[in-house]
Amino acid sequence: MPDQTAAARSTEEPLVKLSPLAEIVEPVIPTDPRLWVPQAANVWFRPLMLNRTSGGWLNLLKVTRAGVLSRHVHPAPVHGLVLEGSWRYLEHDWVARKGMYVFEPPGEIHTLVVDAEIAEMITFFNISGAMIYVDDDGNQTGYEDTFTKIQLCRDHYGKNGLGADYVDQFIR
Repeated sequence: MPDQTAAARSTEEPLVKLSPLAEIVEPVIPTDPRLWVPQAANVWFRPLMLNRTSGGWLNLLKVTRAGVLSRHVHPAPVHGLVLEGSWRYLEHDWVARKGMYVFEPPGEIHTLVVDAEIAEMITFFNISGAMIYVDDDGNQTGYEDTFTKIQLCRDHYGKNGLGADYVDQFIR
C-alpha cells in the first residue's frame, strides 16, 4: 500500500519558498545610504547575495572607524577584495590594501583591525559559511550566517522606508 502521508506532503506548499534563480544586477557601491545595513558602531554591510541553500553570502563591509572590529573564525573559505582603504589581521604581518585579494582559509582565528589613518574601508567578501565570533581563549561569543544577515536586513529596511521585503531580491 502506498504511503498516503508522503503523497499528501507532495501536494502541500514547501516549508521554505526559495527565491527564483534570477540574475542580480546591482551597483556595487550604492548611492542610497539606506542600503548599508548597520552591524556595529560605524560598521555596515551591503548585501549583494544571500544564499539560503549553500549558507554563503556576498557583501560589502564598510568601516569608518579605527580599531579592532572582531575576532572570528570561519568553518569554510572566505574571499575578499579590498575596494577602498585597508585593513589587517593582528595575527599576520600583511596589510590588505585597495585592489588586493585576500583568501582566508577555514579554521583560522583572526582579528580584523582598521588602522587610525584609514578614514574608510570597503571590502567585498564572499563568505562560504558562518562567521563565528570568539574571545581571546577561542570560546564562541556569537555568530552570523545567511539567516541572521537576512533578518538584520529585514529589520533595517523595514525601519528606513525601503520595506522589510526589500532584501528578498538578494536572497537565493
